[in-house]
Amino acid sequence: MAGSGQLQTFRLLRYLRGRSSAEGQVNYGLQMAVSLAIGFLFLGGGTHSFSTSNSAIAALLITLYPRLPTGPNDNRCHLQAFRHLYVIATEPRRVQTVDVDTGLPVYCPLEVTVAETEYYDETNYCDVTPCLLPERSVLKNVRVCGPRYWPQLIKITPEDKPWWRSGDKTDPDPFNGGVLYIKRKVGSCSYSDDPIGCQSLLSRAMHEVCDTPSTSCSTQLNRASHSSFRVDQLVSTFSANPSLIAFAKLCCESWKDRSNGNFQDFCSQVLYECMSKDRPSLLQQVYISFYTIVESMWEHLKIGQFPFYDSLFPSSLKVALAYSGALVDGRISSGGIIQATFLESLVKRVDNIFAELPNLKANFVRYLGTGKWPDAQSDAVLLSWYLQWYSIPPPLVVASTVEKIKRRAPTGVSMLPLLRLLLPTTHLVGLMEIEKLQMMPMRS
Repeated sequence: MAGSGQLQTFRLLRYLRGRSSAEGQVNYGLQMAVSLAIGFLFLGGGTHSFSTSNSAIAALLITLYPRLPTGPNDNRCHLQAFRHLYVIATEPRRVQTVDVDTGLPVYCPLEVTVAETEYYDETNYCDVTPCLLPERSVLKNVRVCGPRYWPQLIKITPEDKPWWRSGDKTDPDPFNGGVLYIKRKVGSCSYSDDPIGCQSLLSRAMHEVCDTPSTSCSTQLNRASHSSFRVDQLVSTFSANPSLIAFAKLCCESWKDRSNGNFQDFCSQVLYECMSKDRPSLLQQVYISFYTIVESMWEHLKIGQFPFYDSLFPSSLKVALAYSGALVDGRISSGGIIQATFLESLVKRVDNIFAELPNLKANFVRYLGTGKWPDAQSDAVLLSWYLQWYSIPPPLVVASTVEKIKRRAPTGVSMLPLLRLLLPTTHLVGLMEIEKLQMMPMRS
């Protein structure tokens, strides 16, 4: 029971400590024995226990043997200073599970396997963290079990050195410092927030809310939030990240009072998508960033003003499109990261923006003819977007390709098939624009 803090044992020791000398043979030695026993029960605040090594057993023998004194001044059989040598026999054995997402300690069931010895067979038992583990010499493995956290198996190699080298950052042992990092499954609450698993059933409600094809996910989420629970309560069952809960409150609930209802619908849909598939990092880094950039371009198109944008946006979007296309073609067997319908809507929106830009065609003609970029920074960024989006090669490559086609192809025949053959990476829209430019004399 050393270091376990078991309640029944503590009650017994507390009863023995409360006896008086009138009830029997209660002297200073017995009171000292009970006090030592209470200290051993809560050894190290429940983080330490006694070792069975030779040095630890010797230290305990010196501490507890021979007979206890009859009074504070009784040093005939034992020195009082020897009573403190039990510290030599202690070793840290507590293991504490920590949520890897929040960094907070959590309860978690563990299955501990003790190796076979000459005294007993291999045995398994379950415990809930924080708890004390057996000695390293007999501990075989520890497995994270239970339906709320992802399973994890840690195999322990018996060693003769001390149990944990607390604070050693270079130690590859997963029990370094007595801390084991675990990850909570999607749709499950921690045991401290939901001891019996009732709140975790709310995750089923989110699937039922978004399971009807006739109504949008955001509309049903809003109905659910008005009837029995709010979106942020549902999100809390999936993740304890405060930024995600704040996003649900601001963008999925508070936005309903504003003019842009489409953004609220979009936020509700992608929030459910990211939470249900355990990909919360995609919410702001992919979905929200792509959506806000494209919508901002569309809004500025209406007023005719285009501020500076990130020139890497088309490349990032094209990488996502290439990955989605590889999934459709079967070249990649793993699951998709971003919804294909979302990517298709972005592609259509970007194509419409490029088709409506007033000065883009003129800047494009000038670029292919002279190789010069526009003077305005915003026009230069938009032109670079256009070239990246349709994979249009440099002007010298386009000019040499056109010259080859003119030398070999008959006059009046469409150049599009040969352009497609010689420039395979260029988009069809870009090839059509290049062909149109050949119908007019190129500027020098």
